[in-house]
Amino acid sequence: MTMSSVTIRVDSETKAQAAAIAEELGIDLSAATRMFYKQIIREHGIPVTLSLADTPNAQTRKSIEEGRALLATAQRGHKNADELFDSLGI
Repeated sequence: MTMSSVTIRVDSETKAQAAAIAEELGIDLSAATRMFYKQIIREHGIPVTLSLADTPNAQTRKSIEEGRALLATAQRGHKNADELFDSLGI
């Protein structure tokens, strides 16, 4: 099979971050790019989810705010699991 080169332009920070993640996975950026191309072929589309969904979503934001409200009060949690279970009546 004949090999071809692909040249892409990306900012240095993006490349460095991607390379670091790829290295943790034991591959280089060329292998990651080949994998991406193979997924395009296998899925007959771009294997990336494009979404305008809220991150975090409404339920998660509510939980974060509840946690912040608890931290703002004197109620700082439990010292150990037994205290937690006692407070829950378990």
